Amino acid sequence: MIKSLGHLFLSGIFISGGFGAFANPGGRVEKVGKAGIPEPKVATELNGAAMVVGGAMLGLNIAPKLGAALLISTIIPTTVVGHAFWSEEGEAGRKAQQTQFYKNLGLLGGLLLVLTEK
Repeated sequence: MIKSLGHLFLSGIFISGGFGAFANPGGRVEKVGKAGIPEPKVATELNGAAMVVGGAMLGLNIAPKLGAALLISTIIPTTVVGHAFWSEEGEAGRKAQQTQFYKNLGLLGGLLLVLTEK
């Protein structure tokens, strides 16, 4: 039961954030384009959709390892492109992006733990 609850709690941020990226890509598209990723709007929407699908799989315990692997494939580019604190010029922006970067590393750690579950 604790493992299932952990999966559910871990999935929430991916479902919520992924839906936001899919339904309203907004300023994310510019960051993705600046990173040199082709078709930045489509890439942003696909990344968001993959987060929703992977999050749902994890949260509902439907092939949770596959869901975690899908989420890992989305969180790595999201973290590098979306939270590049080293590129921020202002101290406040750098600190805010650094916090988001390390939060995503924590989520990545949780997903890696899901992959190691028996």
